Amino acid sequence: MSMWWSLHLRREAASVPLARRFLLGTMETAGVDPDISYDLSVALSEACANAVEHGGDRRDAEGAQEAGPASAGDGRSGHASGQYRVTAYLDGEKCRIEVADSGPGFSARRTLRPAAEPSGGCPPDPQPSAAHPSGDPSHARTAAHPAAMAESGRGLGLIEELADHVHFGNRPGRGAVVSFDKVLKWREGALLMVS
Repeated sequence: MSMWWSLHLRREAASVPLARRFLLGTMETAGVDPDISYDLSVALSEACANAVEHGGDRRDAEGAQEAGPASAGDGRSGHASGQYRVTAYLDGEKCRIEVADSGPGFSARRTLRPAAEPSGGCPPDPQPSAAHPSGDPSHARTAAHPAAMAESGRGLGLIEELADHVHFGNRPGRGAVVSFDKVLKWREGALLMVS
């Protein structure tokens, strides 16, 4: 058995704990080991916080809040950047989470370094994704670590430490996507491991 879900959230701080609780509830129900669930929930919180802060034009997000929920991101008033999407896929082996926004994407001036070797011993996913449409994992890039005294900028590095595979990328003309995988461990009698 496998399961997936997708949330479309407004770029507001309150959406971060909502996404985290939704993921934790799913993991608990499915029977995922609590330590794995915690790691994934922290990584998801960081990705969501990044989407809230950087995932769209501030002017558009403010306009969407003033216009109300009916017009926010509905395409009629041009406020798509007031939202972001979280998608989670769980199967018997791993969990993949993607957070996609409609902002300017990762800056070309941002210092990037090649992705580290996966810690879980699993090869990168060969299927194309929004992060690297060619499907070539050599296109995966990870963010450089911020200066020791920086007040922000540690979220992407934290995601790298908590997940087994991480991809940061831009969707041309449509924003950024952060995708990360983690090999799952299960509690005895877990629902997804029954089949």
